[in-house]
Amino acid sequence: MRKMLLKSLLILLMLVNTAFAAEPLPSWNDTATKQAIITFVEQVTQEGSPNFVPVAERIATFDNDGTLCVEQPQYLQDQFTYDRIKALAPQHPEWKNKQPFRAVLEDDEKTLAGMSMLAYGELIAASHAGYTADEFAPIVREWLATARHPRTQRPHRTHLFGSRTRVELESSTGFGTKDVL
Repeated sequence: MRKMLLKSLLILLMLVNTAFAAEPLPSWNDTATKQAIITFVEQVTQEGSPNFVPVAERIATFDNDGTLCVEQPQYLQDQFTYDRIKALAPQHPEWKNKQPFRAVLEDDEKTLAGMSMLAYGELIAASHAGYTADEFAPIVREWLATARHPRTQRPHRTHLFGSRTRVELESSTGFGTKDVL
């Protein structure tokens, strides 16, 4: 599956590159995000670059706004929210018996996958609300510094930025990576 996704992405990139060789991402406004994506692709695809990634190892998922985003087995933002609920749970013993909190605390993936947007909003409100931006940023920083991908057990930073490459990523926290890293 990964190889097929990678091949599809590379074919798409080649087609776009061929069609618009003079102007990458021609429909995009000239912004820092556009330049970050172009620079990232150039760095990881150019042999000899210190950030070069061999074709067989390239995996990228682009979100609707063009940012790189970890989506499997769950969105990074979801994992942050669930981890935050778990961290706050000792202060809320009632969550043990109340959905959707119980599903988070029990790692009930089936219930979490089927929850409504209203239920997810309840988790967001409980885990994100009541903080100023200055209070919330260190919470996000600490989580990002220690959180690991559920499948690979590698730090999320290696999935988001590769070993040496940094691209802009904006999470549901409302902070860009430059704000929390």
